[in-house]
Amino acid sequence: MIHKLAAALAVTLATAMPGLAAEPVKFAVTDIEGLEALQQEFGAFETALEEATGLEIELYPVASRTTAVEALNANQVDLVLTGPAEYVVMKELSQPKIVVAWQRPDYFAQVAVLADGPMRTLEDLKGKKIAFGSVGSTSQHLGPAQALADFGLKYGSDYEPVIISRNVAAEALIRGDIAAIGLNFGHLASVREAFPDKAFSVIARGRDLPNDILVARQDISDEVFTAVRDAFAEKGNDLMQAVLKGDDNQKFKGGFFLTDVKDSDYDYVRSMYRTIGVDTFTDFVN
Repeated sequence: MIHKLAAALAVTLATAMPGLAAEPVKFAVTDIEGLEALQQEFGAFETALEEATGLEIELYPVASRTTAVEALNANQVDLVLTGPAEYVVMKELSQPKIVVAWQRPDYFAQVAVLADGPMRTLEDLKGKKIAFGSVGSTSQHLGPAQALADFGLKYGSDYEPVIISRNVAAEALIRGDIAAIGLNFGHLASVREAFPDKAFSVIARGRDLPNDILVARQDISDEVFTAVRDAFAEKGNDLMQAVLKGDDNQKFKGGFFLTDVKDSDYDYVRSMYRTIGVDTFTDFVN
């Protein structure tokens, strides 16, 4: 009789917590390659999320944003942290559920010129070369292009866009090979640090960009989804402190986890894609 009661109790518990007693919940980040780097940045967060949810969390490295989509569709990963530009494509390809937004303070795009150079107004940029960073990057490519478009300069028409890595672009700007650089707030700070004898000024600034976003695969169990979302809502400060243990995660310092977020919040990103001539969101820009 005792054995029968124990077995019945085990069945009852398993039924009551179907999503919480299964496989580890796998967590991926699209802009970090390799398990070692992922553990360095998110190892403390992994532990904190386990404590906050009662779930077993497993860090799952992905080689690229495309690999992340494939992993979502194959049910190989449960949670993916990604950027706003990547999210709008993932939405089309995987229909993931939004869990929570990860706010990045001072996350906006801008266009910089030499402070003592010939470019003083946006009109001066017409017909000139403007450098952008990583193709498809929210803050290095799409955002700066949108900032210029918001002021009336059409991408690829009023100026010539070129893709150049940040420090190389700064050197090209100093030589006079290009007229301006599109980049974000933090990147401009690093350029100023790398070239302390040169003065840079901002000629155009965009609005704050949509936040990074944590999504879950479409068919994740309601129990797991709710446990993770509630953990961010109720224990966000603890989770953020764990996130900030990673060196590259300092971009989130001073930020918050936002649970009141919807897909339409990323329509501004969709307008950025259209600005550079991309009207569908079924492929990542390369």
